[in-house]
Amino acid sequence: MIYKTDYHLHSTFSDGRSTPKEYIVPAVEAGFSEIGISDHLNLFKYNEEWCMNPENISEYINHIGTIGEDTKNIKIKTGLEVDFFPGKEAEIEAFLQPLQLDYVIGSVHYLGEQTVDNGPEFYEGKNIDRLFESYFDTVIAAAGSDLFDIIGHCDLIRIYGHKPTFDLEPFYMKLARTMKKHDVVFEVNTNGRNRPLADFYPDRRFLSIFQKEKVPVCVNSDAHLTFRVGQYFDEVYELLRYTGFSEMATFNKRERKMIPF
Repeated sequence: MIYKTDYHLHSTFSDGRSTPKEYIVPAVEAGFSEIGISDHLNLFKYNEEWCMNPENISEYINHIGTIGEDTKNIKIKTGLEVDFFPGKEAEIEAFLQPLQLDYVIGSVHYLGEQTVDNGPEFYEGKNIDRLFESYFDTVIAAAGSDLFDIIGHCDLIRIYGHKPTFDLEPFYMKLARTMKKHDVVFEVNTNGRNRPLADFYPDRRFLSIFQKEKVPVCVNSDAHLTFRVGQYFDEVYELLRYTGFSEMATFNKRERKMIPF
């Protein structure tokens, strides 16, 4: 039996539609052993409706901790999804270092002043090749920053189905090698199936690269609604087994443990 975890859940503390507690029942019914709330935190772009206010971090951590203490039939982990910005590593580290978290997901949403996932109009009139190069360079920098335990949706730039004119394999190879060197987990994020891309992140064609480089993996839903907890996970488990993965990453107090699946 698979030890099922879903560490990428968003609640009403950021842009989720459900409270942290409301995720518990559907997760238990779906056979999960652990779930983790990882709401958006952005330290450098203010007044973003989809992000938690940094001043609310103590309330957030205490709230999830209390729920975890009161819940006996599933483990509730406390995480964050933190936006990465090149050149801001010291500020991010200073903010995260004192926090009592189980894991931190590092994600790249922004290229410049805009996010890559907030609407297809972002791509209009832009050089798609340059966008892909810039996005992968930034994700690789995030993976090499030693700030994060998991890199979230590592090729989110694919969200609207755009493709560059060049072969992306060298970029995935560089990313995988950076993640291995810095001991970072990649997630298979199932929420891409609900977006125009209609497939997982990362591109399934390149999962073998992460496997060959022995990059640890976990499976996450990036759910903003309770019914998406664990969505498409059975398909991902099968895909990962076929690719050669045999272990899944779990987290506790920012320490990772690999569990066979």
